[in-house]
Amino acid sequence: MSGTELNASARDWFAAGAVFAALLTLFRVAALWFDKTDLFVDESQYWLWGQDLDFGYYSKPPLIAWIIRLFTEIAQSDAVFWVRLPAPLFHFATALILGGLARYLHNARTAFWVMLSYITMPAVSLGSAVISTDTMMAPFFSLALLFYVRMLDSKRASDALLAGLMAGIAFMAKYAGIYFLLCAFLAAVLMPTARPTWRNALIVVLAFCAMALPNIVWNFYNDLSTFEHTLDNADWVRKSSSAINLKYLKLTEFFFSQFGVFGPILFGTMLACIFKSRSRNARLLLLFSIPVIFIVCIQALLSRAYANWAVAAYFGGTVLVVAALLEEHYYRLLKLSVWIGAVVAVGLPILTIVAYDVSIDGEKPALKRLLGRERMSLEIIDAAKKNGADVVLSESRDWVADLHYTGRDEDLKIRTHKPRGRPRNYYQLKFPFDKEEVERAVLLVSHDRTVECKGEVLMPVASMTTSGGAYHGGTINAFVLKRECFENAD
Repeated sequence: MSGTELNASARDWFAAGAVFAALLTLFRVAALWFDKTDLFVDESQYWLWGQDLDFGYYSKPPLIAWIIRLFTEIAQSDAVFWVRLPAPLFHFATALILGGLARYLHNARTAFWVMLSYITMPAVSLGSAVISTDTMMAPFFSLALLFYVRMLDSKRASDALLAGLMAGIAFMAKYAGIYFLLCAFLAAVLMPTARPTWRNALIVVLAFCAMALPNIVWNFYNDLSTFEHTLDNADWVRKSSSAINLKYLKLTEFFFSQFGVFGPILFGTMLACIFKSRSRNARLLLLFSIPVIFIVCIQALLSRAYANWAVAAYFGGTVLVVAALLEEHYYRLLKLSVWIGAVVAVGLPILTIVAYDVSIDGEKPALKRLLGRERMSLEIIDAAKKNGADVVLSESRDWVADLHYTGRDEDLKIRTHKPRGRPRNYYQLKFPFDKEEVERAVLLVSHDRTVECKGEVLMPVASMTTSGGAYHGGTINAFVLKRECFENAD
């Protein structure tokens, strides 16, 4: 890592970075095999989407469902390991792609540090432990950026086509893929050297639209459900200007969370690059990074924003900040950044293996959000079997999601309450309760202490264990409702 024996352009630098990324990925895959955590609610939902392949789903484009289905079909297993396996592999691929971008723009030594910095990034460590749409988007967004940069130099239509196709696939992974076109437009407006020919610009846009079109058409045939969900997230769009309250605390929370997402040194360097970047390459990468963060900051100010919503900024951003640190000879700072990231990169997989044994407050496991879900579902399924129920009914998206996954081999119908108005989640859209489905009885799962059936107060037939996991601190009860409880009901 000292680099005294290698020229900056030596191939050994790139090979060393690839080997480091491969070894860390192998460690992550091995740890995933021994992982004790359960699928999170979103992961269970993505798996369920994959059981019914389509060009779109309630809240996301389809690529993550397709990828999960591919891996589980190849393995002939729906185990947690196979559902999550694409995550570390996709991040490994992204590290190599960004290394290729860094070598193209700078040299192999920069590529080495880019691969190390990306594969140890805190967001990547977390994204390698759980599967998410950000992870599915990462290699395709990075490829789009690589081909686009090459196109600006070569003027080749083939590079423009590949850039547009990769950006379109990124969009099919997560709608944040649209940031690519937005950033490319801003770069063209602000930088004469970043302006493609009209022919190539048209090719990029048309290729992008060709890849995105199936999902756009799906939305029109499905009541624009994904579009409506996106508006729900950006809820300020539906409000009048007088009803919008600026949320400075949410903005502050999001902004400082980026030091944890990208890494404290890397994010701090990116902020410095806003004022210090002078070269064409640096300004280009800056325009593929900062606008994303700025847009999400505005969203946080007007409503709310999760920490990962700006992750698209950090693909080109990694190349930007690593090159800046090397050019300014801040070698120790760059090494420190990698070491900080490496601690997280090694520690988090180990934590998933000993998840039940590590606690911050001495009462709840540190990874409680990923624990206790399967156990809860198994208890609910057992209560349904013992009481002769053929339908399990709940209003909780979390419970319904895991029941579908954990109970995938059970002869039970998992349903949620019918929505009043527009469906607010995938389960309300696809799995609303219908009394005609009830053959024997319904097991109603609720926080309520009692429920009524035609004036009769019913007591729970089972109370579920909630300690030490995602549902820690509450009481979850199960009630048996016979078929006659739903007669003459709406």
